[in-house]
Amino acid sequence: MTTFEPFEGFGDLDEICEQLQSPDPSVRRLAVIELAETSTDEAVPLLARAVGDANAGVRLQAARALGDFDGVDVAKALTGILVDSEAGVAQAAADSLAELRDPATSVILLPLVTHPSSFVRAAILCAMKALQVGASLGPAIAALGDSDPAVRTQAVGVVGYLKLVEALPSLIHATKDGHPDVRLAAVDALSFARNEAAAQAAADALSDPEWQVRAVAAETIGRIGQASVTTPLTVALNDSYWQVRQKALQSLGKLRLRGAVRAIIPFLEDELPSLRKDAAAALGEIADRSARDALVARARDGDPDVRKTVSWALQRIEAR
Repeated sequence: MTTFEPFEGFGDLDEICEQLQSPDPSVRRLAVIELAETSTDEAVPLLARAVGDANAGVRLQAARALGDFDGVDVAKALTGILVDSEAGVAQAAADSLAELRDPATSVILLPLVTHPSSFVRAAILCAMKALQVGASLGPAIAALGDSDPAVRTQAVGVVGYLKLVEALPSLIHATKDGHPDVRLAAVDALSFARNEAAAQAAADALSDPEWQVRAVAAETIGRIGQASVTTPLTVALNDSYWQVRQKALQSLGKLRLRGAVRAIIPFLEDELPSLRKDAAAALGEIADRSARDALVARARDGDPDVRKTVSWALQRIEAR
């Protein structure tokens, strides 16, 4: 968001207003750009008027410019063009709405959560995330049952951003959604809970058919910090995708699980330097002496980052 400063150096607003009335759309478009550069709240009503311009290029520029401002009037102007006939203009409005940070704008946004257009519903929910307004919880949970996966994905974001324990059952249910984007967002959102139920839901997601969801699940377990799901996380070290194996290694290190040392050590010999490095890092976090010899054997690894991490891990072990 722009930090508003006194309006100066960009000409008189009256002059810009005249340019906005020009029959030439290129002149009107340049006037919109100049308005945005003023960074003054006085520009908002003029930009709000410009989003109704007959020329799509002017409307597009105005929608983008409003992203540098905040407040109820900005929200009103942007929501009005979410149904613009030009898809690019509507998307620019949605993008700018996502920049809103004033909780007062929720009064404008929330009634549109049930709009007939799924694009509008998704855009509104996306905008509601950063506002973190408690009143959005009910509508967001209801939107988890929306027919459009894009809407459900954004609804998960709203619920996740609120970080309310009472919403956890809804997030856990969303981890079983029929669309991978929704499941991925839901598994990622579990991180705030830091309890057994959230950890178990993330562990269950390690069996998801989509590797991206499994990778996020492995990472989420490390964030939650519950050691009770060590076994499925260790099993994830055998996943067919290296990205999942990498996240599992990182989380095992974060959890500092000594029981996982034997499963981690073989990765010091992995063909991928990134996995060798993460294995060394995990062993350093756990700092169990049983890993010392395996780490010493990699002290002259061909990759400098691996060597550096191995050295750090050995220092951690010796310091215990």
